[in-house]
Amino acid sequence: MNETTPLLWLLNRSTGLSLTLALSASVALGVLTLRGHAGGDGGARLPRFVTRSLHRNVAIGALALLVAHVVTAVADTYVDIRWWQAVVPWGGTYEPLWLGLGALALDLLVAVAVTTALRGRLGYRGWRLVHLSSWLAWVAAVAHGVMIGTDLGAPPRWVSWAAAPTLAGIALVASSLAYRVLARPRRSTTAPRPLDALAGGR
Repeated sequence: MNETTPLLWLLNRSTGLSLTLALSASVALGVLTLRGHAGGDGGARLPRFVTRSLHRNVAIGALALLVAHVVTAVADTYVDIRWWQAVVPWGGTYEPLWLGLGALALDLLVAVAVTTALRGRLGYRGWRLVHLSSWLAWVAAVAHGVMIGTDLGAPPRWVSWAAAPTLAGIALVASSLAYRVLARPRRSTTAPRPLDALAGGR
């Protein structure tokens, strides 16, 4: 198994890089949606329902890319990746650590998707607890892509054109976090004036 179909390789790498960018965009939109920082509060520019809708749609697109990425990785015979190694984070024969991180990211994203679909039955706390694991999925996915990507070159791994989507994704998430912190409404430190003072001191 040392041959590869160029089309499969191209599809696998393109879906992987696109997935990194889409997942990063989804995480960034999720950050902006939290507590109204994307709209309605603190001088935000977009209504909250807009970012929620974008967050959901981008996440669905990321899941579609994830399916395509896994299918092409298993179908490509250049390396020996079995279907179960795409979902089990251990036991891989090819780059077991980085392949395992990819499987972990897949498992977490599926859990997030399923619990989101069942949010009404789980309640907010249960849903949110699982939803927070999307951060771990994002970190695992980025590490998987950087370390197992054959077109990123030997370390340092930021000298290839393929690094651009990953860097852009990291920048998106970092920017959303920075915006959320900076746009957080500040509580006034000045005590409100009593009503009688406003009435003329009576």
